Amino acid sequence: MYKKLTLATLFVVLTACAVSPTGRKQFVFMPEGQMVVMGVQSFNQMRDETPPVKDAAINNYVQCVASALTRLPAVQENSNDWEVVVFDAPAVNAFALPGGKIGVYKGLLSVAETPDQLAAVLGHEVGHVLARHGNERVSQNFAVSQGLTLLDGWMAASNNANRQTVMSALGLGTQVGVLLPFSRLQESESDQIGLELMAQAGFDPRESIKLWQNMGKNSGQQPPEFMSTHPAHDTRIDRLSNAMPPALALYQRTAKRPSCKMPKL
Repeated sequence: MYKKLTLATLFVVLTACAVSPTGRKQFVFMPEGQMVVMGVQSFNQMRDETPPVKDAAINNYVQCVASALTRLPAVQENSNDWEVVVFDAPAVNAFALPGGKIGVYKGLLSVAETPDQLAAVLGHEVGHVLARHGNERVSQNFAVSQGLTLLDGWMAASNNANRQTVMSALGLGTQVGVLLPFSRLQESESDQIGLELMAQAGFDPRESIKLWQNMGKNSGQQPPEFMSTHPAHDTRIDRLSNAMPPALALYQRTAKRPSCKMPKL
């Protein structure tokens, strides 16, 4: 049985190579059609559980910023029919899902103080979709789970007296040493993709740094970076600053300057 599992896992590993928009090699094996189904289902569930904002000015504003990004050719290749919903909730957050779905929580608009800052958030979230980060996380979790199952079975068959201690340590080690760093890597990659998208759409990429400064002021006590799925705000700002020259050049080359009127909150 374990031999069959080992062969199956090896087959998945050998046939699941992909490349992200930044050129990074990825481990993904879920069919994209299935990821779209999951994304649409999750979005519909969110819409059932959280009421949308009814204020037309707020909806028009968010739609204006989102449309400038989703009309870009690279984004259209992923989906040519993006749906945007503003949820009436105080959370400072937004998300994008496979299947062309974007959700924005009203609370974000109090921290993303300009259209450019909102574009930085939405570009980052769309970046997750373009880079297939959801698929990558599902694939990674599956591979880790299968690996730990195989090791646990081998140790059980060997009557290893330290089995429980070893498995507990490996579980924590995998979380801290593999899954969390991959999540931080994905966040940084989405920052880079989002920076390029907002610049191509005509939003000032320098506002992304101001956004994360605002985020830092509005966030509570952060866990240590090595225990978090997201980079620390200072780390994020440093990386955005390093990536700014090419993004700024993209911004200066485009004639686009979206005119999105901010509403009163």
